[in-house]
Amino acid sequence: YIEAGKQEGAQVLTGGGRPASAPAKGFWVAPTVFTNVTPDMKIWKEEIFGPVLSCMTFTSEQEALALANDSWAGLGSAVLSGDQSRRERIAKGLKAGIVWVNCSQPCFCQAPWGGVKKSGIGRDNGEEGFNSYLQIKQVTEWVSKHKWGWYIPPGFTRAPAKL
Repeated sequence: YIEAGKQEGAQVLTGGGRPASAPAKGFWVAPTVFTNVTPDMKIWKEEIFGPVLSCMTFTSEQEALALANDSWAGLGSAVLSGDQSRRERIAKGLKAGIVWVNCSQPCFCQAPWGGVKKSGIGRDNGEEGFNSYLQIKQVTEWVSKHKWGWYIPPGFTRAPAKL
């Protein structure tokens, strides 16, 4: 992904390679920040599982939401702002299964965890996660001694029609 970002014209602000302090064995990459990213770049469109941040600028909340929501993925997102009204508007407008506000990736076993779009269906954790293991069934038993509207329960006879 780092090479793809460079080839497509994004600028590496920091990182982008193996850290000098990394052990000789293993696969290591320094935390990497890209600037001058555009919406058509691979590093913007795809989910990168590694310490890579692709940055873009925007001029309005509407544009920021459009950029964030123009994705096939929708697991998690974050809003960082000192403006409470803005945080609430953006969190409501993000199309993601999880939205972190002024924090990043806390996980509580009581809270549902799961994405939208191609980032998953259903939820893990919390009551919602437990419900996916249940088979819901409705069972109704008529226990009244009176008929109900048009329904005539077994044992009742229909009154003869009056002419």
